Amino acid sequence: MSIVIKQREPSRLPSKTDAEFDRISNLPGHVIDQILSRLPIRDAVRSSVLSRKWRYKWAKIPCLVFDNHCLNFSSQDQSFIKNKLVNIIDHVLLLHNGPIHKFKLSHRDLLGVTDIDRWILCISRSSIKEVVLEIWKGQRYKPPSCLFNCQNLVHLELFNCLLEPPLMFKGFKNLKSLDLQHITITQDVFEKLVSSCPSLERLTLMNFTGVTHLVIDAPNLQFFDIGGIFEDVSFLNTVHLSYVSIGLYVNIDNEENDARDNSSKLLRFFVNLPHIRRLEIQSYFLKYLAMGYVPSRLPNLCVDLNHLSIRIDFDDLEENTAALGLLRSCPNLLELEMLARPEEQSSMERSTNFWEEDHWSSLFAHLRLVKVSGISGVKSEMDFIKFLLSNSPVLEQLTVKPASQEGEWELMKELLRFRRASIYAEVIYLDP
Repeated sequence: MSIVIKQREPSRLPSKTDAEFDRISNLPGHVIDQILSRLPIRDAVRSSVLSRKWRYKWAKIPCLVFDNHCLNFSSQDQSFIKNKLVNIIDHVLLLHNGPIHKFKLSHRDLLGVTDIDRWILCISRSSIKEVVLEIWKGQRYKPPSCLFNCQNLVHLELFNCLLEPPLMFKGFKNLKSLDLQHITITQDVFEKLVSSCPSLERLTLMNFTGVTHLVIDAPNLQFFDIGGIFEDVSFLNTVHLSYVSIGLYVNIDNEENDARDNSSKLLRFFVNLPHIRRLEIQSYFLKYLAMGYVPSRLPNLCVDLNHLSIRIDFDDLEENTAALGLLRSCPNLLELEMLARPEEQSSMERSTNFWEEDHWSSLFAHLRLVKVSGISGVKSEMDFIKFLLSNSPVLEQLTVKPASQEGEWELMKELLRFRRASIYAEVIYLDP
């Protein structure tokens, strides 16, 4: 009988890869949660196969994001994609066993399916703080009433939705950021929603229907970005508002409006904006501000405003008058952007010599950076540039970007001939 003695194999030392993995595994729980939260949800779920210690760690991550990255295949079958996505979300929510602080649903192939109601009901039972619903296809989705019971919400973002809160809705007491895009909402609901969010600091409203007269009553609002079709806008109790970007997407007839109301839109717009620091006037909103009486300057100057962007028709007398009154009211302006908006036809009085006049009181004592875009080199545009250069003693840089390459050499030569109040002013020409 023979006896075989096996020599004991030396114990294997941890490889560098194992050591590195152990370091990750031994991180504090909240750090691992942050790592998993930054991964696509499919990769976070796959972390279960790393080891027994990692199994179902993903089930406690507080941030759930279901977007285009949560599916790793492409298909032309929309029904198949929808069913696959629904199954994934159902699976994740079923196995999740921790608080959910963020829920984002933004998949471009997902319609406003009724399954979303079930998911919102599920997250509303947690201490949800951030909800993002972007429904890219189909009719506008109406969120269920349970969404409006989420009193811990800090950020709410809705895209392609119909908002009809329940009658018992008293507002979101902790909401700081509200982003509404491509939504339908009534006048009363919008006003109640904004005014019943006392902590609101940021408000974005884009491409909306159902609201024609915007009343913004928000005592802690600091940021306001709006673009759409509306008839009127007014601010109430907005003394902390410092950033405003506003665009009116439809042209208006000032003569018709002046016949109904001769009050000054320019004065009323700024009366509750005492500390505005940045203002962007887009699309046709300058025509709105030019309605009614336009003062040579505001009675209360915008002393904090240091960045101003204006889209303007340089041939429109009323728009030029409103722009000049606004420029005179910003004594501490540091940066100015003017975007030309030429109109092929207009019933407004043309103003080819407006900026040639002696506007000596419009001295820009602090203006350093100016950008003029979309110009074609017509007289009114060049007169404005000449006016700006001669009234800006500390100007450092003027950037000019024309609308096309036609006549650009003549435009460049004319710019170089203009007198400059600042010996340090540099003129930069950008190709269109």
